[in-house]
Amino acid sequence: MDRLEAMSAFVAVAKAGSFSAAARELGIPLATMSRRVADLEAELGARLLRRSTRKLSLTDGGQLFYTACVRILDDVRDAASSVTGEHQAPKGDLAVTAPVGFGRLHMEPIVLEFLAANPEINLRLMLVDHFVNLVEERVDAAVRIAELADSRMVARKLGHIRIVLCASPDYLARRGTPKHPRDLAEHDCIAWSALGPLSWWFRDSGVDQTFPIRVRMSTTIAESALAAAEAGIGIVQTTSYQAERGVRDGRLVVLLPQFECASTPVSLIYAPNRLLPVRLRTFIDFAVPRLEERLRSIAKSVGAGTQPSAKPPARRRGRAKKG
Repeated sequence: MDRLEAMSAFVAVAKAGSFSAAARELGIPLATMSRRVADLEAELGARLLRRSTRKLSLTDGGQLFYTACVRILDDVRDAASSVTGEHQAPKGDLAVTAPVGFGRLHMEPIVLEFLAANPEINLRLMLVDHFVNLVEERVDAAVRIAELADSRMVARKLGHIRIVLCASPDYLARRGTPKHPRDLAEHDCIAWSALGPLSWWFRDSGVDQTFPIRVRMSTTIAESALAAAEAGIGIVQTTSYQAERGVRDGRLVVLLPQFECASTPVSLIYAPNRLLPVRLRTFIDFAVPRLEERLRSIAKSVGAGTQPSAKPPARRRGRAKKG
């Protein structure tokens, strides 16, 4: 039995939902298609497909094996293309993850542009506010907003983001502008879940520390807090990329930039591989310069703020989630 032929037959059947449709797609006799899948199941000692008179479906083991087969067959095609020097359109499946807020504002538009330019690539975009294990969850690349721990992953630095303090011009005209983080105890503040309800972090005299705030309004998401700040309800602390539009359009003003904690690096990470799949290499080459440009634009709109410290402080409980 040719293992790759059998795997190709199995993947075709799983995608088509029937042996006859898969046989037509691959241009081989129906009996040959059926025999290849049967031989594969016999060698594995496991049933991959549930057969009924109405439809075919994957068993639990078949689903796991199908995912592995798709990846292996794509890798074989990529390797053959690299060795022979053929310039084929990138194709196959990709999985990419990013924090929710950053992903919706900045990764999603790039993904849509990428898919329009690469019609033979299918992409799964996972927007989640926790770190995804790329190997265990079969993800090809991830945007990380954090100081990266030592790992075996390749990291492409894209830029930095900041945690900024903002208020509307209307609020500042009515209530005045705070001169120091301690002044926030006398101001109306807007808290959201990732920031903690009673204090915010700042850097004063070279030390990261919390200062108490007076909460006028609390909400569960950053978008709601920003909308309240733009409406003049109070002062909000959020990420520079979430505040960018409001600052750029004059609806928000950045406050106390000299007291900001060190900015946080943004990176695109992926597993090391001497022969990157063509589809992943194409995505990296497409996404990296666009993400770099977006982060430069954010820095230009929101201002310079503080620079990254040589040795970033340990992450503190209650600091803003970079989502």
